[in-house]
Amino acid sequence: LLIKDGQAKLAIGYGVTNYKKKEELTANSSFRLASVSKQFTAAGIMLLKEKGRISYEDLVSEYIGNFPYENVTIRSLLNQCSGIPDIYIELAIENEDDIDVLSTQKAIELIIDENRPAEKEPFEKYEYSNTNYILLARLIEIISGKSFEDYMKDELFEPLGMENTRVWNLLSTDTDFTNKCGGFIIENGVYNEVLPYSLDGVAGDGAVFSSINDFLIWDDFWYENDLLSESNLSEAFKKPQLNNGNSSDYGFGWVISAIVAWHNGSWLAARTYYSRNTKKKTSIVVLDNSSNSELFDIAEEIESIWN
Repeated sequence: LLIKDGQAKLAIGYGVTNYKKKEELTANSSFRLASVSKQFTAAGIMLLKEKGRISYEDLVSEYIGNFPYENVTIRSLLNQCSGIPDIYIELAIENEDDIDVLSTQKAIELIIDENRPAEKEPFEKYEYSNTNYILLARLIEIISGKSFEDYMKDELFEPLGMENTRVWNLLSTDTDFTNKCGGFIIENGVYNEVLPYSLDGVAGDGAVFSSINDFLIWDDFWYENDLLSESNLSEAFKKPQLNNGNSSDYGFGWVISAIVAWHNGSWLAARTYYSRNTKKKTSIVVLDNSSNSELFDIAEEIESIWN
C-alpha cells in the first residue's frame, strides 16, 4: 500500500494466500501483522484512557493482583521502558509440558509466579519487550471485562469499519475467517505451510490480522478520528523522557525517527512493515506471508523513494 494525502496510490496484493497456491492475494487479504499489532494494542489502551477508565500514570499493580513490579506504570509499558524482564516466551517453553495453548492470562501468571527481579527501574532505559504488550492486553481484559479479541472488535475495528481486521489466535472460537492468509515458506521451490503453535494463544504483542485496504483506514485514524481526542492521539508520538534526561524513540507502538514513525514485525511466516511521514502525508505498508527474508530490505528501498 502506498498512500499520499490520504489516498491510496497503490493498493494491491501480489502472490498467493497460502501454501496451496490456489488463491491469489488481494487488497482485502488479511495478513498476520506480528509486532505491528502493538500499535493496535496501544490504541485499545488509549480508548480506555479516553473514557476515563485509566490514567497512563496508573500503576499496573492496581489492576493485576500480586504483580511484583510495584513501580511500573501503564505508560512505561506502552513506551517499552518498564524494566520488567522480557521472559514470557522463556517461561512458556520451560512449562510447555503443563501448557496446551498459552493464554495471555496464563503468561501473566507465569511472570508473577517467577517473580524475577526487575532488570531496571521504569524509564531507566528503553528495552523492546513483547512482555510489556501482553501485559497491556491483559489490562484491557481486566478493565473492560471482555476478552482482548472482543474488546478490539467492539471498540475499535467495527466502529472504524475495518472489515478485514481482527484479533485471531489459537484460542479464538473460530479456526478460520474470511480472507485470512495462511503462512508458508518456500524451500527449494517447494511451498510448505507454517502453522501457529502453543505460544500462539497470547495477544497484545501480536495476533492482529489486517488487510491493505483496512490500513488505509488505519493510517487515517492516526491523523484524526472520532474515538480519541487530538491531545490523546498525540500521546502516541511523544518521545518519552528517561530518568537521565535523555529521550527514547519508542512512543505507543511506534518507533519515532526524525522523518517517519514506523514499526515492523516478524513472527511465524509473517514479515510486516509500516511507516508514515506526516510532513509529506505519505505512508507505506508492506505485508508478507511467505517468510520473505528480504522483506525489510524491500520495504526500506520503497520507503527511500516514497517517504
